[in-house]
Amino acid sequence: MIFLITTIVRTVILYIFVTLGIRLMGKRQIGDMQPNELVITLLISEIAAIPLQDTSQPLLFGITSIFMLVILEIVLSVIALKSFTIRKLMNGTSVVIIKNGVIDQHAMKQVRMTVLDLIELLRGQNVFDISTVAFAVLEVNGDLSVLLKSAEQPATAGDLGTKKSDAALPLPVISDGKILFESLRVLEITEKELYSKLKANKTDAKRVFLMTMDRNKNFSIIKMRDNL
Repeated sequence: MIFLITTIVRTVILYIFVTLGIRLMGKRQIGDMQPNELVITLLISEIAAIPLQDTSQPLLFGITSIFMLVILEIVLSVIALKSFTIRKLMNGTSVVIIKNGVIDQHAMKQVRMTVLDLIELLRGQNVFDISTVAFAVLEVNGDLSVLLKSAEQPATAGDLGTKKSDAALPLPVISDGKILFESLRVLEITEKELYSKLKANKTDAKRVFLMTMDRNKNFSIIKMRDNL
């Protein structure tokens, strides 16, 4: 009886602390987690299971280990916010898989994805013909973002009586003051063209929080706030 009560109490305590730890990490559902967040979550679940299975193990050791992992995740997240290189190493980057209806076989090999995997992901987006895809981007969390060619997109009220322009996928070209050269290569935009857009807006890359562009040179700029 005492053993049963002890097990119940330890289970409740660990449940509360694991839930608190996950809440401190914040944000996402399992499917939306970045790789480092998923690793921390798996480690927490394994550590929590040890004192539940072995009541001879001090409960404090498990709780301490859980919160050390949570603190590590928070510290790494802060570092990743400041460094694009660290963020890329920890989380990876999105990859353009299809461009103008053509599969990038090199990118497929890079992410170790088969054609059958790609077709399955496209079907999940209600796309059954690769040639109708303007852009398909494999996100870091494994989701596939798809932009159809303009002729394949459903008409909206705003399109009635107007002619659609070519479909173009906006990509981030500057993040936290750092130029993303990989995005420039995908969009076939030169550094000179990027700098001319910045100059026209009387700013420079270091003062830009986020800048997106598409292949038609349409762009959007969010400047850094001075008090951050």
